[in-house]
Parts: sequence; C-alpha cells; structure tokens
Amino acid sequence: MVNSIVRNKLVPSHSMANILTTIALALLLCLSAVGAKTNLNTHSRGLSPSTIIPLVGQDGICNLVVEKQGYACEEHKVTTKDGYILSLQRIPEGRSGKSPNKIPVLLQHGLLMDAVSWMINSPDESLAFILADNGFDVWLSNTRGTNYSRGHTSIKPNDPSYWDWSWDELVAYDLPATVQYVHYQTGQKLHYVGHSLGTLIALAAFSQENLLNSIRAAALLSPIAYLAQMSSTLARTAADAFIAEDLYWLGIKEFAPRGEPAVKLLQDICKQPTNNCSNLMTSFTGPNCCVNSSKTDYFLEHEPQSTATKNLIHLAQMIRQGTIAMYDYGNADENNKHYGQPTPPVYDMARIPNNLPLFLGFGGQDYLSDVDDVQTLLDTLKDHDTDKLVLQYREDYAHADFVFGENAKQVVYDPLMAFFKLQ
Repeated sequence: MVNSIVRNKLVPSHSMANILTTIALALLLCLSAVGAKTNLNTHSRGLSPSTIIPLVGQDGICNLVVEKQGYACEEHKVTTKDGYILSLQRIPEGRSGKSPNKIPVLLQHGLLMDAVSWMINSPDESLAFILADNGFDVWLSNTRGTNYSRGHTSIKPNDPSYWDWSWDELVAYDLPATVQYVHYQTGQKLHYVGHSLGTLIALAAFSQENLLNSIRAAALLSPIAYLAQMSSTLARTAADAFIAEDLYWLGIKEFAPRGEPAVKLLQDICKQPTNNCSNLMTSFTGPNCCVNSSKTDYFLEHEPQSTATKNLIHLAQMIRQGTIAMYDYGNADENNKHYGQPTPPVYDMARIPNNLPLFLGFGGQDYLSDVDDVQTLLDTLKDHDTDKLVLQYREDYAHADFVFGENAKQVVYDPLMAFFKLQ
C-alpha cells in the first residue's frame, strides 16, 4: 500500500494570462487527459447477439487512424439497453500478424475523449498498438455522445433528452454493453484498461459486483473514485461555483467543448485571480513530465468531444461532497422518485471482490487523480488479496502522462502487460 507518499502539490501561480485554447475545456472537471496548449481561435445489461452490427467499410476510427499506421482494424457497433448506439474498434493483430486464441483487452477512454486518445503517439508509444504488437486482441470503446457514438434507436443528439445522463448510465449501460459485446464476440474473459473516467465507471461497476464473470483483470490508470483532495484549482473553481449546474438550467444539456458556451465558461474561470491559465495543461492535469507537445495539432483533429452537462454536474458533486455516489437530484423528493430513498445510493468501494486482479497506476504530480484521493481508495481496499493488487507509482507523472507520455511504455505499459500475462 501507499501509506505515506510525500510529495509537493504544485499550485498554479496567481498571475493572469491569455486564454489559450478550447482544449482546456476538455479538462473542465477533467477526468480526461489533455494534449497541449494552443490558441482559442485554433482550430448492457440485457445485451443480445441481435444488437451486434459490424460497420465494415464505413468511415470511422479504423480508416482515419488505425489502418494508416499499418494495422488491421474492424468497425463494430452495439446498442445499449437504453437505446444508445456505440461504436467499437477492434485491432485483432499486431504488425507481425495474427496468432490464435489471443486474449482480448478493452480500452476505455476518459472524459471528453474517445478511442483515438489511445493512439495519439507513434505505434511504439501508444498503448492500443503496443498491446496489439504484444499479442493481445485489442478492443476500443467510445462512450455515448462522442463523435462515433452519437446514434440512438429513437432520439437524435439535437434532442435535449439525448443528453439526459451522467456517468451512472455509463456504469449501468455503456460499460456492460461493451464488455458483454467483446465477451460474446471472442468467447473469452477480457482484460480491461481504463484511464480517469474510464477507471471511475469500472470501479463503480465492480463495487456492485457487476461484470466480474467477464473480466480477467483491470488496469486503472490515474484512478478516480474520490475527488475531495484534487488540487486542480481550475476544476475546483468550476465545481464550487456550480458552473455546470448554471449551464444545465440555462438549457445547455450538451457540453460541447468547442462551442460558444464552453469558451465563455473558460473565460470566466480564467478571470479568477487565483487561477493561472498561461499553461492550461498544467493548470488542469498537473505538470506532465513526458507529453510530446508536437502532437497538439493531431490531438486537436480528434479531441476534445462532447459530454452531457449532467455528467459534469455529477463530477462536480463528487468534488464538493467528497463521496462516490449516484447522481444527486438535489432534494429528498426527487431522490426518492429515482432511488426510493432521500439520498443517492453510494458506490461502496469496499465491496469490490478481494480476489479481483487490479493494477493501479498513479502519479505524484496528478492534480485530478490526487495521491491523497488514491490513498482513500486504497484504504477501502486494505483487505484486498496482496497478490491481486499491484501499484505502479510514478512521482514525476501527472494525469496526461499515463496516456500520452513518450516513456509510458517502459514505465507503465510493460509492467501492465506483465501483470495481465500473470492472470
């Protein structure tokens, strides 16, 4: 366990600076990674096999990203129990060719991102390609509302009701749909890798003892369960000012990072004298040691992407309240209507089975997945089987390094793969 990690929490300076980029909006209450800075003006439950529809030949992440790097790729989609149509990509083999009976691994991105975030760097530095080249059957998920998962059986994204969800629905519908999909297609239990928000929804599902029959092991990078200690002053400012709630009641149900309301929101945050917007990546995520800033333009071709404003409200509740619970509707009557009790049900991390293999990678400079919050999570896992819990701590890593770090293969991904191969 990490009982006493000592490190300095770097606090952004108090100087004001230019507002630099819409990419910072990708980091609002961020449980996502960010590429780099630029100018604002720059650019299921109940899953049945009948819901499995390949998208072979359609434009998508496969032909825009994966195949350009010389990898085979398949486009798929799956419909969740509540009607959202999600895209998934499969990289069935590495550059050396296919081998039989490969173990599947599912990658789940963070907030305001999609599967492309796992492939921003070169093939030798990007986790999706590294896994494929090391003999895994790689599957990439894209949550509802992202560019290639904007379908629904009955409503369109321009309908406000399309955006009536928070990460609770990702736990209840999106994650089960994708996990069961991969399990059905491959006939095997799978490994899971999540970053940031992708760790939150997995931990919540595991605490309800869901998906366990389909999961071999889970690797959680920049794990999020508790947010009370987060040291990102920009994210905390937004939460404490109830900014997401204000947007919601103004009728903005889709949070589109490149849209005018989001740009105005960033401007308001950066006007606060305690917030430094001169380096937005550092201000939100912490000082990433190893992100290649030359990847900014490529990042901006694909990210950031939309999420539900209600999802941001839910994350803000976690920051303010220090709890991991379902969405709070704000009063006992509304909570009773949804949950049959006056307060939202808690996701109890202590209920995660002690024999579930878990790999947790976290960094000493991370403003979002703060070491103290990770310690709170570890305290709830104190009875976890010692041979089933592996901790990979990097003092110099911040939030984005775990996905975009140029040296992540050596310091994170190689140990992660070694862990998977033992399970």
